[in-house]
Amino acid sequence: MPPRLPLPADDLYARLEIPADASPEVIEVAWRALLRRYHPDVAGPDGLDTAKRINVAHDWLSDPALRARYDRERGLRGIRDGVRPRDPRRDDRSEARAVRYRPVDPAEALARFLARVAILEPDEIDRLACAEPAPIAFGATIARFLPPDRLAGLAAMEGAVHARLDPTAARQPGVREAVEGYGTELVLGPFLDELLSEPFRDRARERLTRGWEAAVGQPRYGPNGVTVRALLSRLAALDAGGVTVLATAGGVGWDARDDGPWPPGTSPEDDEALRVSSTLAARDAAAAVPRSGLDATTVARARRVAGRLAHLLVLRHAFAPAAFSTLIAPWVPRFVSDDRPSSRVHRPRPG
Repeated sequence: MPPRLPLPADDLYARLEIPADASPEVIEVAWRALLRRYHPDVAGPDGLDTAKRINVAHDWLSDPALRARYDRERGLRGIRDGVRPRDPRRDDRSEARAVRYRPVDPAEALARFLARVAILEPDEIDRLACAEPAPIAFGATIARFLPPDRLAGLAAMEGAVHARLDPTAARQPGVREAVEGYGTELVLGPFLDELLSEPFRDRARERLTRGWEAAVGQPRYGPNGVTVRALLSRLAALDAGGVTVLATAGGVGWDARDDGPWPPGTSPEDDEALRVSSTLAARDAAAAVPRSGLDATTVARARRVAGRLAHLLVLRHAFAPAAFSTLIAPWVPRFVSDDRPSSRVHRPRPG
């Protein structure tokens, strides 16, 4: 068994000038950027000791096991509990995404992006508000290590977004962050290409573009918008009796607080566009349920049920027909219709 490495006595995160909840991509950016600054070939002999300390910090924090031990023994255990785990299926598509985001002419790509910002549709704004923006700490860390020319380009992009984005949209939480995240990828793509290797580069690209790609050019409720809108119309027309039935149709054992299942092969972590569709549809469905003079508890439960039904309808194309029928059975046919075509193929009889 190899000897157990002694725990560094100082703050490794401070060595890399990053927060303790930094993602692996942030660690990689900080390490490479600081090495460029303090490498003895650049800083002279005085930079040697600092470069060594930077490398030690990277060795510990880039290794999941060593980082977990360092956090645990330094009393930082659990600080990253809120960080969503990566789905390994994303890595299978890294090459395709790299091609997708590689603009032939960065200046032209940026100009097209800014023109698109100026004509965002209301549904796209609502989707951006529900989408996952690039983490603020991630963007701030990148900015801290930028050379002056890159920093100026980033500031110019942010100013151009501010000038083009509808002020009402910009005030919605997350909208501006999601828009500027995509713009950051367009401006800093070549810089990050030099600084990061895979898989860090692909993950950084995804962090920056995820919100925009999940929102812009997408239907409000995804591929099943017609069905979701039909549900919204039915909900809005409910009387007091209908709201009561909606609240109780699931049965005593059904937990209305459950947001709803995801079909095999999908997940809210891996399918951001579908997650946004589900979030928006559930929100709109809940808002469509009238109060009808009922008590707050009944109305609240009915609205949670409506949100779950909307979630199921958004994802109906991904469920097996039998599974979908089972999930919506308590609300058929009054609130939703199970009108999916049968999976059996009809063959005419011979003769």
